[in-house]
Amino acid sequence: MNIPESLKYTKEHEWVRMDGDMAVIGITDFAQGELGDIVYVEVETIGDSLSAGDTFGTVEAVKTVSDLYMPLSGDVVEFNKSLESEPEKVNSDPYGDGWMVKIKVSNPSELNGLLDAAAYADLIS
Repeated sequence: MNIPESLKYTKEHEWVRMDGDMAVIGITDFAQGELGDIVYVEVETIGDSLSAGDTFGTVEAVKTVSDLYMPLSGDVVEFNKSLESEPEKVNSDPYGDGWMVKIKVSNPSELNGLLDAAAYADLIS
């Protein structure tokens, strides 16, 4: 199970990578493994200002559809458009090419409430 030390995690299996005041968000290797083959990623919240815990989209696998939750409050500024034609990137590279959205973080202190790699590993073990 791949759990990069440099990222923060949620109990709902999203990950966060900070890049200045921007956060890149996706789902974890564990989550994509549990979902199975991902066939569609839907994000219709571009331009929206969302709070931590709000739903920002859905991911559809062969057998299920799962909501995606905002780990931090902020404005959704970008969707990974390559997932429209290649949703399987979430399975093959969940922490790289399989990222889902970028947000402009409005409350950086919320990062303190997220899990580090060790805590996330404990959660899923």
